[in-house]
Amino acid sequence: MPAVEHRSHKGLNNQAENSHLPLRKREWIMQGFRSPGGLQRFTTVFSMVRKLFVPPRSRHSALATHLHCLSAMAKWKIAACVAA
Repeated sequence: MPAVEHRSHKGLNNQAENSHLPLRKREWIMQGFRSPGGLQRFTTVFSMVRKLFVPPRSRHSALATHLHCLSAMAKWKIAACVAA
């Protein structure tokens, strides 16, 4: 198309590419899975469990982080039906 300006530079599509980085990183780490379905099942459960245990990304005190970890472990024990 003569009327369309075509620009090619490695940084033009960078924002779209960077949005996939967390998933790509997880997939690269877990290459030992035999099937894509197994990887998908694992990443689905892992991402939900990770949200429970990882404290929010903000500046909290060490005590607040510790209390978050204790709360997460208590919730996990309830969900996993583990005796305390």
